[in-house]
Amino acid sequence: MALNFTFNKILLKHFSPKCLSVLNHHLLQRSLSISPTIYDSNEGWLSKLLVRKIEPTKESHSRMLSDKEIIYELQTHNIRPDSSSKYLKNYEESVNIIHSQQNELSCDLVASWTVQVGDLDQALHLWRYTGGFASIDKCSQVLSKDKSYQQLLAERGGYLRSRHLQYLLAFSYWPSIEARKGKNLYEIRSYSLKPGTMIEWGNNWARAINYRRNNDEPFAAFFSQIGRLYNVHHIWCYSSLQARKETRESAWRSPGWDECVAYTVPLIREMHSRILLPTKFSPTQ
Repeated sequence: MALNFTFNKILLKHFSPKCLSVLNHHLLQRSLSISPTIYDSNEGWLSKLLVRKIEPTKESHSRMLSDKEIIYELQTHNIRPDSSSKYLKNYEESVNIIHSQQNELSCDLVASWTVQVGDLDQALHLWRYTGGFASIDKCSQVLSKDKSYQQLLAERGGYLRSRHLQYLLAFSYWPSIEARKGKNLYEIRSYSLKPGTMIEWGNNWARAINYRRNNDEPFAAFFSQIGRLYNVHHIWCYSSLQARKETRESAWRSPGWDECVAYTVPLIREMHSRILLPTKFSPTQ
């Protein structure tokens, strides 16, 4: 409990008086206050904040948050530590096969990374299907008959410990994805949200993204459709870890950013961050 209280005191220093007023308002609604006394229970004040009610709607949340018939596929591959080079060579050959059939397949590789900080011996690949799920179905059918591709797929299994796949939609408020040039690193911040909070997350980040555009850092943002649900991924691009530090500190100096954080933190069940480096065959560098 002492650790939770220390963490919360540190976090509170970032918030403006107006923001703290917002937090106090939520807490008072449940007869709570921002003081050590709230630790009579097993949860800190962050988890006790009320999540605002979302009114019923006849339109799916996906339609409200994403405005394009484009599906993204995020592949997460956990590689055997002794097989990294073989795996990357294998995957690059698979990419070449798919791209050689672009006239027939409406899919393309957006980005390919390996993890440098976080879950090591891991690779992430982001694919785009411009025809929605119909394109995914067609791609699966075509590649299932491609002997070269299937052989590479079988070989790849020997280089992996495990793998995971998600189908995602892009948030409509986020800047369009643009391939980067030069030498960059990326950060993927993944959030597991409380069920029913995706609309509120989108509403707050539609404002928050305006505080993070200065250094052209936003790369992509998605929410899950199939796979782990209530899952959000924000991907940022930086020239270096030092640039990341300076950019994030600059956001905290922008009036309004702390309020966006205050509203979104209570929506999160779990989050983690990974630093990524592009592979040599990644379209974005």
